[in-house]
Amino acid sequence: MQNYFNYFTEIEERFQQRRGSLLLLSTLDWALIEMWRDAGLPLEAVLRGIDAAFDKYEARQHKGHKRKINGLAWCAQAVMETAEEMREAAAGASTETKYTGTDETGFEHERVAAHLDAAAAALDGATVATGVCAATAARLREIAGEVRAADAKKPLETEALERNLTVLEEKLFAALTTAAPEDLLVGLKEHAARELAPYRSRMGAVQLRQVEHQFVQKQLLAHYNLPRLSLFYMSQE
Repeated sequence: MQNYFNYFTEIEERFQQRRGSLLLLSTLDWALIEMWRDAGLPLEAVLRGIDAAFDKYEARQHKGHKRKINGLAWCAQAVMETAEEMREAAAGASTETKYTGTDETGFEHERVAAHLDAAAAALDGATVATGVCAATAARLREIAGEVRAADAKKPLETEALERNLTVLEEKLFAALTTAAPEDLLVGLKEHAARELAPYRSRMGAVQLRQVEHQFVQKQLLAHYNLPRLSLFYMSQE
């Protein structure tokens, strides 16, 4: 089972490796990776899809006149096709291919609890949807207490914990969406549309909506300086 963090970092590293130069992933790129993870796409499918997209692109380019692929979204169609091929190949097999993120490496009890406490502290300073933010902060501290009280010799049930955090984050996002000014939300959606425009022909309608949702969610939380709750966003220090 792949380490939870590796799902993000290995995708980033493979994209940079195939591109041939360092390029920091954009907010759109990270939103796309989150969508793949949430959809349960295996890491191997994403990596193979990236390779397939670059192989196809490079085969079309005239020698000495290659342009760089500047966004992970260029690989989206190939990733989905590869995932479907792997799903069909695995049909009837006993091995589960879906990525669940349950590897425990790096999920020490105190580290997880500290992440939850830090997110709660950030929510204490919220200036919008204060009631929901306060309730979320209280719940995070409650969960942090449960994590600290758990048997340190046993691995945390990170899959269940991540589901709880996802629910809390979705409720927080819903409250922010309700409280945010209309012009802010329109601006974020227009920003998402501009970012997605070059890749619309390479994504299906459902995939586009999902990526836009992730993009707007990340931008809205950033606008109000509120934290991400997912375990992926734990400090690496």
